[in-house]
Amino acid sequence: MRRLPPLSAIEAFVQVARLGSVKAAASELALSSPALSRRVQALERFIGKPLFDRRHQSIHLNPEGERLLAQIAPALDAMTDAVDAMNAGPTLLRLRLGVLALFASQRLMPKLGELKRAHPELHLDIDTGGQRLARLGDTLDAAIVLAPAIDPDFHARRLDRNRVYLIGSRALAESDDAPRTPADMARHTALVHRDMPDTFLEWRRAVGLSDLEPLAVDHFDSGPLMLEAAAQGLGIAFMLESHYESARDPRLVRLFEPVDSEYSYWFVCRPRALAQPAVRLFHDWVVQALDAEPAR
Repeated sequence: MRRLPPLSAIEAFVQVARLGSVKAAASELALSSPALSRRVQALERFIGKPLFDRRHQSIHLNPEGERLLAQIAPALDAMTDAVDAMNAGPTLLRLRLGVLALFASQRLMPKLGELKRAHPELHLDIDTGGQRLARLGDTLDAAIVLAPAIDPDFHARRLDRNRVYLIGSRALAESDDAPRTPADMARHTALVHRDMPDTFLEWRRAVGLSDLEPLAVDHFDSGPLMLEAAAQGLGIAFMLESHYESARDPRLVRLFEPVDSEYSYWFVCRPRALAQPAVRLFHDWVVQALDAEPAR
């Protein structure tokens, strides 16, 4: 029988990888930071290669660590869940999740049946209200947010990468007033989401027209309403590739070539929240579910 590393070393590695902090992981495991570091180092010696990139006051998984975490964390979680089930019997898990309505309708809801079948014990309270990051640890356990980057005080996992699409009505695209060149945006209203205020600036910069101003800029805090406004010919929406592709609305067309965007969807929670079974379970599921989406 092949030898395995100590379970305590595996547990230490997984906690540091998930929390991104030796200090936070040590607190969760009721260890001192030096003791936890020794356990992680023992696993690295057993494997024969480093698992983290260590910099001044920071520690990050390297590619070897990412690969090991993906293979070993589900097994450790399954062991933990099995022991919990023996100790406590069936347990209802509840997650308070903050999420944008457009992401929820386009990309989350179609997959929740799969989640329910795999984990019937997990129940979600969906909250589409604003100020999601500020409410973490208070009225929210976790959130899926749209942003260029996330404050390092949070645990964050990037869920995708995107491009800026200009989305207009098919009727506009087929009319004499259709924008034929990027400069023609000066004759049209730009529709911009409040959670993505820089999409127009990203596009303007990418097409080399840094001084271009649209006829007007109308702001929305609802993605579905923004798409509907574009479909009704009220303006041209500056949104993301995933928004357009998932909408599958025959009234909408893409105008011009897309440009790269800094905006991504992120799973975000307080580092300590990953110790909660509901948060950990949903985190691992949503990362895997979105990774399995076909490339756009």
